[in-house]
Formats: sequence, structure tokens, C-alpha cells
Amino acid sequence: MRIVDREDREVPPGERGELVFRGPNLPVDYVNRPEATAEALRGGWYHSGDVAYMDAEGYIYIVDRFTDTIICGGYNIYPKEVEDVIYAHPAVLDVAVVGVPDDAKGEVPKACVVLKPGGKATAEDLDAYCRQNLAAYKVPRVIEFMDKVPKTASGKTQRFLLRRGPG
Repeated sequence: MRIVDREDREVPPGERGELVFRGPNLPVDYVNRPEATAEALRGGWYHSGDVAYMDAEGYIYIVDRFTDTIICGGYNIYPKEVEDVIYAHPAVLDVAVVGVPDDAKGEVPKACVVLKPGGKATAEDLDAYCRQNLAAYKVPRVIEFMDKVPKTASGKTQRFLLRRGPG
């Protein structure tokens, strides 16, 4: 197992990159999907699509998915990092962060927030909270309140629905 950058170069401990691995238990190919096979199995390593880092002791931490990474003005924003900050707000029950199109920056982060029953917070409150706990470029530009975050039966957030906007 290794953590590599976009050019498949190993990154130092603590730096985020893609988790790749190889071994006899890997799939040979994706059925009838040669392009997906070539992408996932390039260089003899299986490219998981997971954003991860390795600590100094060799433990690996998976923190997000590359397909969910928001690229805002050239900066990578990992939704889970922003979600973890918003979850820490005492009024928040659930949150999902996605990238939405922006003419100037390519994408900007959007937070879809569910408040706890009786929880009180405005978009301005959450914006101020995020500004205290995140780098400025990671602060959601859009905060949308909703009754629930759409999830699959297994509990995975359906981010594609959130990128489309309300309704």
C-alpha cells in the first residue's frame, strides 16, 4: 500500500494523496469496461479513488473520495474536513458538503445542513463558525437548510442530488 500524488509519486507521511495497493487478491478487470480497468489498474497498482494519508508510524487514514474533492480556484477542498467542522456546531444534526459550479472559481463549497430539533442557527451563524475553524477558501459559499440529507439505504450520502440544488 502507498499514498501517491496525481502523478503516482509517493507522498511523505502526513500529506494527502490517493491510496493505491497491489497484491494477488486484486480484480483483473472491470467487465466490459476497458477504460475503467486501465484507469484503476495503471502502473500495476490498484487506484482506489480514496483520499488518504499515512502517519509517521505507518497507519493509513482514509479521509474522503477524490470524486468528491472540490477544486475551488485551484485549491483542493475535501468535503469531509468541512463537514467535520460544521458537525461540531451544537445546533447541527447532519451535514453534507458538495461542490457547485462557480464562474470565477470553477467550483465552490455548498453545505447542506439539517438542524437538530429545536436547534437554532442561521446561515450567518454557520458562516461565522466556519470562518473561525477553517481556512477562508474552505468556507461554504452557500449554506442550504433542509429537513434531511438524501442517503441511500446503506446510509451513504447521495451527493449528486445535492449538487443539483433544491427540489
